[in-house]
Amino acid sequence: QVQLVESGGGLVQPGGSMRLSCAASGRTFRSLAMGWFRQAPGKEREFVAAISWSGNSTYYADSVKGRFSISRANAKNTVYLQMNSLKPEYTAVYYCAADFGPIITIPTSYWGQGPPVPVSS
Repeated sequence: QVQLVESGGGLVQPGGSMRLSCAASGRTFRSLAMGWFRQAPGKEREFVAAISWSGNSTYYADSVKGRFSISRANAKNTVYLQMNSLKPEYTAVYYCAADFGPIITIPTSYWGQGPPVPVSS
């Protein structure tokens, strides 16, 4: 069993930046591919970014390429999502996700609680 605990989130102004963190329980972090998804009000959950278990490969939704960056610190069992140049349309609940294996699969096995990130002035 893997537990994911996110931190960060909260109100941010348009054009601002925010970093989300997600800490995974256990000693198996290096065996986990990690990712971030988001769900905007009234919409379905969508993929945002993912990173392989090695950290050598990253993947992004077209809508966030060049603005968001995913990274991981295996020594801290933590994955990060750096979000820059935020837009109001990025307002959503952001979920950390994890799968055993080299890459994230859909459906994903493990989910965090999802901090809300409202982007508004």
